[in-house]
Amino acid sequence: MIRLLLVLCLAVSPAWAETKAAEASDTRVPQSRAEMSLSFVPLVKQATPAVVNIYARRVVEAQSPFRSDPLFGDFFRQLAPSRPRVQNSLGSGVVVSADGLVVTNYHVIGQADDIRVVQNDRREYSAEVLLADKEADLAVLRLDGAAGDMPFLDLRDSDGVEVGELVLAIGNPFGVGQTVSSGIVSGLARSGIATGNARGYFIQTDAPINPGNSGGALIDVDGRLIGINTSILTRSGGSNGIGFAIPASLIAEFLKQARAGADRFQRPWAGMSGQPVDSDLAEGLGMTGPGGMVITKLMDSSPFAEAGFVQGDVITEVDGQPVNTPAEMVYRMTVRGLGATSVFTRLRDGETDQVEVKLFAAPNDPPRGDRVMSERDLLPGLALARVNPQVIAELGLQLLDEGVAVTDAGPYGARIGLRRGDVILAVNGRATDDPDAVIRGLDGARSRVQIELMRAGQRNVIRFRR
Repeated sequence: MIRLLLVLCLAVSPAWAETKAAEASDTRVPQSRAEMSLSFVPLVKQATPAVVNIYARRVVEAQSPFRSDPLFGDFFRQLAPSRPRVQNSLGSGVVVSADGLVVTNYHVIGQADDIRVVQNDRREYSAEVLLADKEADLAVLRLDGAAGDMPFLDLRDSDGVEVGELVLAIGNPFGVGQTVSSGIVSGLARSGIATGNARGYFIQTDAPINPGNSGGALIDVDGRLIGINTSILTRSGGSNGIGFAIPASLIAEFLKQARAGADRFQRPWAGMSGQPVDSDLAEGLGMTGPGGMVITKLMDSSPFAEAGFVQGDVITEVDGQPVNTPAEMVYRMTVRGLGATSVFTRLRDGETDQVEVKLFAAPNDPPRGDRVMSERDLLPGLALARVNPQVIAELGLQLLDEGVAVTDAGPYGARIGLRRGDVILAVNGRATDDPDAVIRGLDGARSRVQIELMRAGQRNVIRFRR
């Protein structure tokens, strides 16, 4: 028996020794310079030349906060006349084509008089804005004098990005020079939680994004652009590990419209409002669980009404991608683009089907009839437009608002308390359904003027003397 065990041990000992040697080889120390320098260095060297610093400058009027006071405004305007001052902003941008197109955030260059773009090798260019949109917080710049051989980053289809992917954030935080930070994609389909001007859908990352990183690149391990860093969620002003980037798929649509010569970014119009389906609502709708968004209001001219949707229908997917909020649905429509057709998965009375919806811009029907009050009128500079689907989309009004919208309050309108987006319902008790009626009502008032209006869904009244 002892002899048999000895034979077995001798038989298996070579195999056991080979296994232990293989395990040891898996946990060895680096054996070469290449192994010791294993890092993001090649990726950074490839990507950083395409990330630029942006210096924007604009001249603004320095005004006392008391200048708009209805009682003491005249006194302070005479005591402390406004003086021009220069505002400077610093941010980052990403070159996305060899001919010098740069994508950045709107809040980096918004209303700038002079824009300078500096590469990491210190070459400097002046730039002009091709297309900018405050709501999307995106802008496309063209570099003057670009030679056509600029280093640039390819855009990745951001719909393929997954939580857990390694990413690098490249930018110019705090103006100290170009820096790189690493992290992972920590969340997708983030909507309604980012700060700043941007609204909609974001990629979330824990890669540190600090002031000055805005407009910089968020890249994957292949060096492709998956997003433009735009904001952070913070209480202290510093990066706490929750940053947001605008997805590359939206950037691609933005670039497409900029190259086509668009003067403003156009989105497909939904013409409806909705809300996420939570557990309580799912039970009331007879659903097995929460998910999707239910249509709460629907305009007759909406593309969804034309496709056969009704109030109470639940939308769960757009083009095969799940949606749970109105912001996610509008994002999916936007990246699809005007003139395209999207497939919406609809749940109605427990039955699921798929419906094709033609995507088009908000119609200018009835005509908006823009008017601006002249110097001879009561409130010079006040700009007005009849509320229609186009105006509702442009100003972010309530879906079923009716009346005349203030598109620009002008200096005198702002002084009495009017704001862009106010919807004027009546002047001195007379209903107003077009801009001319508002102008007639204001100019015809004798001494006292009363304006009834809607502001963010609340009814307000403004009274003043001529």
